[in-house]
Amino acid sequence: MNSAQDNTPFEQPASFEFTAENREKAGWYIAKYPPGRQQSAVISLLYLAQTQSGGWLPQAAMRHVGDVLGMAHIRVYEVATFYTMFNLRPVGRYFLQACTTTPCWLRGSDEVVAACERKLGIHMGGSTTDGLFTLTEVECLGACVNAPILQVNDDFYEDMDGALTEQLLDALRDGRPPPVGSMAGRPDSAPVGGKTSLTQSPEPPPWQAALTEKPEEKKPEAGETPHAG
Repeated sequence: MNSAQDNTPFEQPASFEFTAENREKAGWYIAKYPPGRQQSAVISLLYLAQTQSGGWLPQAAMRHVGDVLGMAHIRVYEVATFYTMFNLRPVGRYFLQACTTTPCWLRGSDEVVAACERKLGIHMGGSTTDGLFTLTEVECLGACVNAPILQVNDDFYEDMDGALTEQLLDALRDGRPPPVGSMAGRPDSAPVGGKTSLTQSPEPPPWQAALTEKPEEKKPEAGETPHAG
């Protein structure tokens, strides 16, 4: 069950049908699989239905996907309830997914979550009354090098902290989503302190210096004849 779900009542639409554009996309997904294996497209079609429905999967949409693929409805429900990428109840226009797995936690994801809850007046799994935001907790988003990560719908905002999280939420509320990527201005996955290896010569390690040093020649003592060659 997706962590964004709660016990607030909501209305299920009576029917669902793919738009003409999404019917074409569904056909493209189905055509990727050999005859008799078309049901393998169920995850792709469920995500397509979720996107069309505004970020969640109504029961009617799941039944429609089953009809398109010739699957028993219960088999479609089993898939939709297993994967946390599917939302079984309405979510906000901006679906905030806060990663709290170890790399993000070490880099301050607690601060990001606290800023979301404080700024929006909701707790994890809740939605704002205006329907703009839903906040949920997720496992690793696979962008650990730029942690902490806050995923907004399908976009990643990286290098977050409390202040940057509040700035992001203000921009989203105003309908001005900032460019995706690092909110701290870090280019790609460059070191936080800036590049070093291409701007200065690193000191050689001690063991390397020891290998390149020439042994000091022993001076002959008084009355001693130096060895020749």
